[in-house]
Amino acid sequence: MNPLLLSGIFEIGKSIIDRLFPDPAAKAAAQMELIKMQQNGDLAMLAAQSDIAKAQLAVNAAEASSGSLFVAGWRPCVGWICALALGYEFLARPMLTWYQGSPMPELDMTDLYSLLFGMLGIGGLRTIEKIKGVATK
Repeated sequence: MNPLLLSGIFEIGKSIIDRLFPDPAAKAAAQMELIKMQQNGDLAMLAAQSDIAKAQLAVNAAEASSGSLFVAGWRPCVGWICALALGYEFLARPMLTWYQGSPMPELDMTDLYSLLFGMLGIGGLRTIEKIKGVATK
């Protein structure tokens, strides 16, 4: 569930408690129960997100261990596409523009950068695994 929606629901709960419990002791007890409910909901959401991340890691490990080029080869393929696009944009296009004297088509690099930076972050973690001797290959 959306955390913003949950916080709004708990704020409504606080205002209802303020109206229903004029006694400060009863009001404090009701607010404590509401806070406990909120914390339990936050912990449940965190546990669910953690379970999703663990499941994705298991899928990634299964894909990487596959011998099929179409299963395990998509990440290197995306990496090569990023490398080729960067090579074109920063090496080939300026040289061809200089050589031909007319501008070459320019690539929109905004989407490519987010993809590339994500892959480089993963690659950086892989390098750390190799240095520590945790990586199998």
